[in-house]
Amino acid sequence: MQTCLNPLPEVSNKEETSGGTLNNWPQRLKSTPPRISKGTIKSVTPQTFSKDNELWNKRISYYKKVNNQLGKAGRYRNLLDMNAYLGGFAASLVKYPIWVMNVVPIQAKVDTLGAIYERGLIGMCEAMSTYPRTYDLIHADSVFSLYNDRCELEDILLEMDRVLRPEGSVIIRDDVDILVKVKSIINGLDWESQIVDHEDGPLEREKLLFAVKKYWTSPASNDISS
Repeated sequence: MQTCLNPLPEVSNKEETSGGTLNNWPQRLKSTPPRISKGTIKSVTPQTFSKDNELWNKRISYYKKVNNQLGKAGRYRNLLDMNAYLGGFAASLVKYPIWVMNVVPIQAKVDTLGAIYERGLIGMCEAMSTYPRTYDLIHADSVFSLYNDRCELEDILLEMDRVLRPEGSVIIRDDVDILVKVKSIINGLDWESQIVDHEDGPLEREKLLFAVKKYWTSPASNDISS
């Protein structure tokens, strides 16, 4: 668990707020986190944070064109973002009645978990334990590229299948060559899936894979005569 700990910066006196003063909710969600404004997260600036917010507002709008159930009350409640970065995916969905677990992978170039907390979002590092069939929707942004030299595609997809509820959905963003391989494995899991173009058009190598885990039943239950 040591990797997941995000201690607050030390203060010089008891009157000082460790890490910086946070705005009240919901303003803090869109405000630049103190760790970013103070420059304590490598390569992440207030401008980076602002652009990330704009990017995810655009992406969520595109997601809803492909999956029109996203954002509808009651369809998705528990969501998992497997590579959350600054929590932009979750922040763009804040107006909907959902809950998002934001994961910062150990393989990520920078540890942004502290900024996620400062936005008022919930998060954890990769080393986590979760119950089977916990999530209604899993979002995976470049996860397969990130673990290309560490994990087999099958291992990641089997873990996703374990924690995804029947009739739950998956949104995967990645290079088209990787998504073609992922889709072939997903077909073997008997999920329904489709690969669609990037929100910026077909010339982008990054594509999106939308999939739904079928509500499986045993062969006996499908036998009307039994």
